[in-house]
Amino acid sequence: MSSSKTYLKFKEVIPFGGSLVLIFMLCALTVNAQTEPRVRTTVDTTSIKIGEQIQFLVTVEADTTAQVIFPEGQTFSPLETVEAFKTDTTRQLDRMTLQKIYALTQFDSGSYTLPTQRIEIDGKGYFTDSLKIQVTSIEVDTITREFYDIKPLIPVEKNTINVPFFIWVILGVLVIAGLVYWFLFRKKQLSEDEKEALLPPYDRALLELKRLENSRYIIQDEYKKYYSELTDIVRSYLEEDVHISALESTTSQLISKLEMMKDAGALKIEADTIDQFKKILETADLVKFARSKPASSAAEEDRKAIEQIVIKTKEAIPEPTEEELMQEAAYQEALLLRKRRKRWIQIGFSAAALVILALGASVFYYGFENVQDTLLRNPSKRLLEGEWVSSSYGYPPIDLSAPEVLIRQEVVIPPEEKDKIKNTQVFSYYNPETMLGVGTTSTMLVEPTDPDYQKSIDEVLKEFVDKGARNIITKQEEFSSASGVPGLKVFGSGTFQTGSSGEKVKGKYAIILFGGKGFKQQIVLSWEEGDSYAEEIINRIINSIDVKTQV
Repeated sequence: MSSSKTYLKFKEVIPFGGSLVLIFMLCALTVNAQTEPRVRTTVDTTSIKIGEQIQFLVTVEADTTAQVIFPEGQTFSPLETVEAFKTDTTRQLDRMTLQKIYALTQFDSGSYTLPTQRIEIDGKGYFTDSLKIQVTSIEVDTITREFYDIKPLIPVEKNTINVPFFIWVILGVLVIAGLVYWFLFRKKQLSEDEKEALLPPYDRALLELKRLENSRYIIQDEYKKYYSELTDIVRSYLEEDVHISALESTTSQLISKLEMMKDAGALKIEADTIDQFKKILETADLVKFARSKPASSAAEEDRKAIEQIVIKTKEAIPEPTEEELMQEAAYQEALLLRKRRKRWIQIGFSAAALVILALGASVFYYGFENVQDTLLRNPSKRLLEGEWVSSSYGYPPIDLSAPEVLIRQEVVIPPEEKDKIKNTQVFSYYNPETMLGVGTTSTMLVEPTDPDYQKSIDEVLKEFVDKGARNIITKQEEFSSASGVPGLKVFGSGTFQTGSSGEKVKGKYAIILFGGKGFKQQIVLSWEEGDSYAEEIINRIINSIDVKTQV
């Protein structure tokens, strides 16, 4: 059918109004197709080696008003997310394109599936396609290339400032001497307030009244502050020089005390002076509590009157009696003692600072644990640093060095062993403070046979158990004496009982055996686990062991 005929036939079937509806429907479908979000994914490669990365790109095309949420975290398992890069956004008219790259990797070879990811756009989920990723291992050439074992640890000396210790001591002494001079012997320049505080009460009161005269209280209409300071000056003077409780007394109470002192002859002051003082105090009370505001000239006159009252009061104080002078002397002596006590306290603090500085320098130079153990007199440290004894014990002889001399022990050979053992000599040393035990046993056999090492080991372990040891672990290795004589070393750890208290302590032990035809030599060592000084002692003893096998 020709196109023209088709058009005519189509026109005949659909009326003109229906044609318009069809056109509008087609336009709506076109607009809807343009606004529908689109999600695309790509990867830069589908085959990587172990540890390499894949760049997984997610592209979203959507309306500019759309809210897009990309996956976060480890959602790509079995692949691992190395990094999620920042989202790149481009806009064109009413559309936007979002691109987000994920760096993914895997550290095991094999074939993996990159799982489907959910992209949320305006609350609706859109899913990406899954992909196959091949992870291949790295081929290692084991034929043409030479491999080496892991290198051993290399001890590195502690990186400290190489300054002689005596330099630190000298610097510490100089610092302490400077502090002692600064705080104890230096003449301190007094401030103006300190100088004023050292003045006698009378001179200090006149000085404060002169300062009040030059104040700006009256100019600024601050009469309350003016009269408060004025009355405080005179009350403080009366309390210090006349020795009455003036600061805590009301106006009537203070005037009553002055009148009583006048009547008793303790203060030779005129009644007019007391009356004038009473009027000024009452004016001050009105200003402070009733917000009265006197004339500025009256306020100045009151200050001058107070100054005259202070002068007259000073003149009215009678000469001190002998008893008062003695009391004053006692007071001065007590004051001197207080100053001396303060001086000794300062010296004590200085000495303490010197000790702390010396301790700090020692800790810096020797280490905290070393200084602590030295001050606390660690028994193991004292044994290690003390004078050692090198000696030969028993026959056949066992030569070794130890912190103390080993003492001969009385040994009774059991009747059932007398036909096998000719002679046994035992020497031992034990320190209960450190759990350090050293013992030697030299045994001569009746028959020229090889000794039974296993029996000796079992006897020692049984003795440990009889004394309360538990959880004993045993290891065994070959051993050579200082002169190269071969022997056997059995060693291990366990829980040992200390003293009569029955306290359980983790400890270590070592049994070293030598022997030949007709004789046996045995060394037994024990010490507390975790005691670094005891470890050094044991190592030093073991390195000094030597035996003679010719009998």
